[in-house]
Amino acid sequence: MSRVESLIERAMAPLSQAVDCARLPGGVLGLVDRDGNRAVRVLGAAQLTPERRPMRQATWFDLASLTKVLFTTERILALAEAGTIDLDAPLISVLPDFRQYNPDNWERRITFRQCLGHQTPFPAVFPLYTYGRDPDLLRAFVLQHEWPAGPAVYSDINFILLGLALERLEGRSIRAMNPGTGFAWSADPAQAAATEQCTWRNRLLVGEVHDDNCAALQGAGHAGLFGTVDGLLDFAVGKLATTAPDALIRTPVSARRTHGWERPHDGWSGGERCSADTIGHTGFTGTGLWIDFARGHAWTLLSNRIHPTRHFDSGIFALRRAVGDLINAD
Repeated sequence: MSRVESLIERAMAPLSQAVDCARLPGGVLGLVDRDGNRAVRVLGAAQLTPERRPMRQATWFDLASLTKVLFTTERILALAEAGTIDLDAPLISVLPDFRQYNPDNWERRITFRQCLGHQTPFPAVFPLYTYGRDPDLLRAFVLQHEWPAGPAVYSDINFILLGLALERLEGRSIRAMNPGTGFAWSADPAQAAATEQCTWRNRLLVGEVHDDNCAALQGAGHAGLFGTVDGLLDFAVGKLATTAPDALIRTPVSARRTHGWERPHDGWSGGERCSADTIGHTGFTGTGLWIDFARGHAWTLLSNRIHPTRHFDSGIFALRRAVGDLINAD
C-alpha cells in the first residue's frame, strides 16, 4: 500500500462515523503528494431528497468560500505580479466610485492587500440579497453603502469588492470569466451534490450557487465556484510543485492569515499536527482544502453538510480537525 493510501485509510474513520450517524449525507476525502500520487475515498449520498443519489468521485460540489482562494486570490495576485495593480494601493485605484460621495471616508483607504488578508473593518456578514435581485443595483449598493466600521474580522465583503475590481478591470462579469481548469460556475444537477432547500428561492439547490449574496449578484468574488475532488487535488499539486517558497499565498499578513488563505493557529480547521508551513481554507457548504508544503502533501474534504438544511449540527468543525490530525499523525 502506498503512503497516500495508508494515510487516507486511517483518516477515513471520522468521516465514516459522521455518515453512519447521519450527521452528513455523504463526503469525499482526497489526498495527494508533491509527486502527484493521490488517493480518494467516497461515502454516502450526494442527495437525499426528493430522491436519493449516491456520492461519486466525479460529484461536483458547490465550493462556497473556497472561491476566495481558488479563483479570486489567484486572479488578484496574478494582476499584482503583472504590475496591473499594486496590492498596497487603495481599491479606488480601480474602483474610483467606491464611496464617491464621501471622499474622506475610511472605505476609500482600504487596500487590495487588506482585503486579501481580511484586515478591514467590514462586518462579518451582511444580507445583500434582501435588498433586491437586480445584480447591477446590488453592485451599486455595495459600492455606495455606508459600511459600519468594526474590528477586523473574516468578511465576505472584502472578496465581493475584490470581485468587483476584477469585473471592472476585465469589463465583464465574473461568471463570464474562465473559472480555471477543473472548475465551473454551475454544475449538472444530475452530477452535483445537493445543498439546501432555499427559503427565498423556494427550491432545493442542486448545481446552482448556494450562497445567497452570490446568487443575488449573479456572480461574485467570495463564492460561486464548483469543482470535484480531482479538480481540487490537481490545483494543490500545482501549488506543491512551486519552487517559490516566498509566494504570497504562504506569506503571513496576520497571526491567522496569509494572502487569501488561513494559516495554522489554535483551533484552526486543519488540526494541530500539520506543519507551520500549511495553508487552508473552508467553505460554508462543507468543503475544505489544506496544503502542507513542509510535509509535501495536501488534502481536501468535501461534504454536503447543509443538505437539506443548514439548521443542524453536522459536526463539520470537529470533523475537519480530526481528519487533518489523522493525516498528519506522523
